[in-house]
Amino acid sequence: MGLIEHEVSGSMSREDAAARLREIADELARHNEISFVSHGRTVRVDVPDQVDLEVEIEVGESSEIEIEISW
Repeated sequence: MGLIEHEVSGSMSREDAAARLREIADELARHNEISFVSHGRTVRVDVPDQVDLEVEIEVGESSEIEIEISW
């Protein structure tokens, strides 16, 4: 399978963003995978037991939190 890139962005409430992060965390904890729908097809990505986690917080005129998990 070639490179698959899936990006979703949009405006939502802080509570909805927290709920989505919990869903992702639950997938990692319970199923050891992340799944998403791409072109009408469900794609499952296996995630190993050991990952690299990077959390970046920028505070300024426009603030952001970036969370990156790689392996």
